[in-house]
Amino acid sequence: MPSPLFADRSAPQPPERGMVDALITQTRRLRGDMDAVRRDAPLDLGDDDAQVRWQRALCDLAVSQLDDLGVHLGQLKDGLPSVPFTPCSPAERPEPRTGGKQPALLTRVGSAEWNLLTDEVTWSDELYEIFGRTRTDGPLSLDELPAMLLPDDQALLTAMVTDCLVDGKPIDGEFRIVRHGDGAVRTLHMMGEPVLDADGCTASMWAVLRDVSTLRRTQRAVRENQDSLQHARRLAQAERTVAVQLQEAVLPAWRGASPPLPATEALDLAAYYLPSASGELVGGDWYDAMELPDGQRMLTVGGLTGHGVTATSSVAMLLGALRGMALAGVRPGALMGHLNQLLDSSSAHHSPGSALCCQYDPATRLLTWAQAGHPAPLLFRDGRGQALTPPRGILLGATSGAAYEQAEATLRAGDLLLLHTDGLSRRSPTDDECRGRLLSLAPRFADAPSARACVRLVLEEFGATEREEDACVLIARIGA
Repeated sequence: MPSPLFADRSAPQPPERGMVDALITQTRRLRGDMDAVRRDAPLDLGDDDAQVRWQRALCDLAVSQLDDLGVHLGQLKDGLPSVPFTPCSPAERPEPRTGGKQPALLTRVGSAEWNLLTDEVTWSDELYEIFGRTRTDGPLSLDELPAMLLPDDQALLTAMVTDCLVDGKPIDGEFRIVRHGDGAVRTLHMMGEPVLDADGCTASMWAVLRDVSTLRRTQRAVRENQDSLQHARRLAQAERTVAVQLQEAVLPAWRGASPPLPATEALDLAAYYLPSASGELVGGDWYDAMELPDGQRMLTVGGLTGHGVTATSSVAMLLGALRGMALAGVRPGALMGHLNQLLDSSSAHHSPGSALCCQYDPATRLLTWAQAGHPAPLLFRDGRGQALTPPRGILLGATSGAAYEQAEATLRAGDLLLLHTDGLSRRSPTDDECRGRLLSLAPRFADAPSARACVRLVLEEFGATEREEDACVLIARIGA
C-alpha cells in the first residue's frame, strides 16, 4: 500500500474547557478550606462531644466527596467518553423528603453511637431512612447490624468493628446492605472512632454512614464505558490490519511506477492510492491494469461504499471476477452487467458501488469502455483536456438485470487517459469543481515526461486535500 498522504490535524478538544477548569479550581479551593476546618477542630474530645464528632465526621466526608468530584472533573477535562445515561431503578432513587428543613445531602448521611457500657444505641433520623427502618423498629445493635449486610460483606464489617473496639483503630470502609422493607441493595461508606473513658478503655463507638450507591454506580459506568471503548479500539485496529493486508493482496504490486509490461508496449501506465485524511478507515476503492491474451490491455478503477474488511473483501471478490471475465474475452459492457449480477445475487450483504472498465487495443488504438455510475475518463490531447461522453450505466448492485452500454474512442500517440475514483475532492468527486481542477492540469501533463510524473502532478493538486474517502488515480499515456 502506498505511503499515506494526510494533513496533520489537532485532536478535537472537550467542549467548555474553560468552565471545567473553573470548576476544578473552585473544587480545589473548597477542599483546602475543608482541610483547614479539620485541622482547626479540637482533638481532645470527651464523652459529651458527640456534636463535635459529628461535625468533624461531616468534614471528613465532605473532603472525600470533593476528592471524588476532582477526579471526575479531571476525567472530563482529559476528554474521556461521557457516561451513558442509565435510569435509576426505583430502589436507587432518593427518598422524597416530606418534612424537616435539612439539606437534601443530609438525607444520605446519618450518624450512630453504640454505648458499650449501657448497651444504648443512638441513631439519627437520617440513618433510619438509609436503612429503611422506623423509630418503631428501633436502631440496630452491633451484633444485629451484620444481618442487614450482604453475606460477602459481613466479615468485612465484623473485622472493622473488632479493630475499632479492641485495637482502637478508626473505621473507614464500605459495605452493602439490604434495606428493610423494599429490599433495595445500597452501598454505605462508614467512618468512625472508638470513644475512650478515663482509664483509656473503649466506652462507646460512634460512626457516620453515607449512602454512596449512586456514586459507585456512576463510577462503575465510567469503568465499563472505558473498558468498552478500549475493546472497540482493539477491534477497530484488528479490523484495519486485516483490511490493509487484504487490500495489499488484491491491488497490483506496482504503485506509483509503470507495471512490468513487455518492452514493446506502447502504453505508459502509473497509478496511486490516496487514503482518506484520517487514514483510519480503509475504503473499497481499486485500480488495475493487465494484459489480455489477444494483446489488448484492460484498465479499470472502481469503488464500493463502506469501509473495513467488508468493503475490501467485496473488492477482492469483484476484482477477481473482473480479471477472470476480462481474460475470458468478455467485453466491458457485458462485464459490467455480470459484476452487477454478482453483487445482486451474493448471499453476503454488499454495498453498491461504481466502476469503470476500459479495453485498449494497441494495434488500432481503439478504446472501448463501459461505466457503472462512475466519473468518465478524462482525455488530454495537445495541452487540453475533456471528459469522454459516458455510455448509459447505473451503480453496481442498484438493481438486478441492469444493462450497460459501451462507448468507443480512437486515441492518438501522445494522448493521456486519466481514470479516477470518488474522493479526490473535498466535495462530491463528480462535480464540476473536481473535474475542472483535473482538466486544468492539461498544460502541465503535456510537459510531463512520463505517466508517473503526471501522477505526481495529481498528488500535488489533491494530495493535501482533507478527503473523507479514499481515492485512486490511474494514468495511461499512449506511446508511438
